[in-house]
Amino acid sequence: MRQLARTDVLKSATIAALISAVLCLPRVWLWSARKYPVWYLEALLFLGGTVLWAFVFAWHTKYTARPVFRFRIKPSLLTLATIAALVIAVLLILFLEPALRRVAPEDYPSSFSQWLAMALFSLAFTQMFLVFAPCAWLMRLFGSQTVAITLTVVFGVCVAIVRNHGSSSSMPGELFPTLLLLRAVSSLLSLYFYWQGGAILAGWFAFLILGRHLLNLGGGVDLLRADP
Repeated sequence: MRQLARTDVLKSATIAALISAVLCLPRVWLWSARKYPVWYLEALLFLGGTVLWAFVFAWHTKYTARPVFRFRIKPSLLTLATIAALVIAVLLILFLEPALRRVAPEDYPSSFSQWLAMALFSLAFTQMFLVFAPCAWLMRLFGSQTVAITLTVVFGVCVAIVRNHGSSSSMPGELFPTLLLLRAVSSLLSLYFYWQGGAILAGWFAFLILGRHLLNLGGGVDLLRADP
């Protein structure tokens, strides 16, 4: 646990959490159902992000011998991540999203600005919360790559279950298991790309999956124009 108190770890975690909080600001700002002021939610994201990023910087490299961020990614890994993301996006579009949009329309952006806010939040916080931080903590706890990856996937599935349970519009029984299975596969692939290519490759994988929402926002110039 002394690793968490190291000066370099705290400095890196603080900087990363500050960047994450700034990138999450559009999502918080556009959240019409928020019950607390923006500054309060941003402060929570910053403080919580500092702790979670500390997990990542303290334990990921120590227990995996791999850097958190890798800027030189093998073309074969980049190609594999791109193909995997596109396959998952197509599966979602063809088999799940027509029903999901009827059940939970609030989960889907209606404008480019909403999509951009969603994408920034996912890259800045969701990935760290569901993948990077729990994987590092579990590696520290068990010292086993297999156990850490398995439990990180289980954690992501549990978060999806709790979210659905607490939602006012729960998904039908025949749809939710399929969504959980796809969530588990996506989490496993995200962990693989994170392990092999670092946070940037895992972020690219997630970004491409989120890119499917652009297909429903119009075409051409409209995609490049934010809301006034």
